[in-house]
Amino acid sequence: MNGFDGKTIWLVGASHGLGREIARKLDRQGARVILSARSADALETLAAELRQARVVPMDVTDLRSVIGAADAAGRVDAVIYNAGTYEPMRSQDWDTEAALTMNDVNFGGALRVLGQVLPAFVRAGQGDITLIGSLAGYRGLPAAIGYGASKAALISLAETMRHDLRGSGVTVRLVNPGFIKTRLTGKNDFAMPQIMSPDRAAEHVVNAMRSRRFRTDFPRPFCWGIKLLHVLPDWMVYRGG
Repeated sequence: MNGFDGKTIWLVGASHGLGREIARKLDRQGARVILSARSADALETLAAELRQARVVPMDVTDLRSVIGAADAAGRVDAVIYNAGTYEPMRSQDWDTEAALTMNDVNFGGALRVLGQVLPAFVRAGQGDITLIGSLAGYRGLPAAIGYGASKAALISLAETMRHDLRGSGVTVRLVNPGFIKTRLTGKNDFAMPQIMSPDRAAEHVVNAMRSRRFRTDFPRPFCWGIKLLHVLPDWMVYRGG
């Protein structure tokens, strides 16, 4: 985007952590931010500190809720899909309900939201889409049943849209963070390299939205190591297995 002043941006997943900090940064730069998430109270608290924010509660797993929220949001210049949920899970501790919930929020919700905004963007020949993925989507990782697969699907979705929408006037970008200090990563009991604050991560996201680059992975050098795993042959990655 060529600046945020006066732009209407629908931020999905705005109530806590990374989303809340993105909202604050966009508001400071003059954007009109539409705040969506399930927690109306948290959204109202956030909106009260912002200058040009509007609250539109929404459950991304419920198509009727998404349709109603899209109608309430009206015409927007951009959408950021940041809704996400996470439960650490190993294959030995399989929880079907939790795995399905992660898929439905992290990936299925993006399909529902995009289904309401993308057709209008294509008709108008303009629009801006930012999908918040994860470095966990590049390779299958330990204890990431559900989460890793849902983020891999989101990455694939963004890559496909980038191909299809070339020359349409609609911008698609993918932002893949590493570990961010939130209530979700607080569930982990392992070391999280280069874990960063939501404020710092939000700065990366907003900077990515200003650029023409399709893909933004951070933080460095941690993201380089994860992407190296993506290209290594299986015999190296799974040796001893």
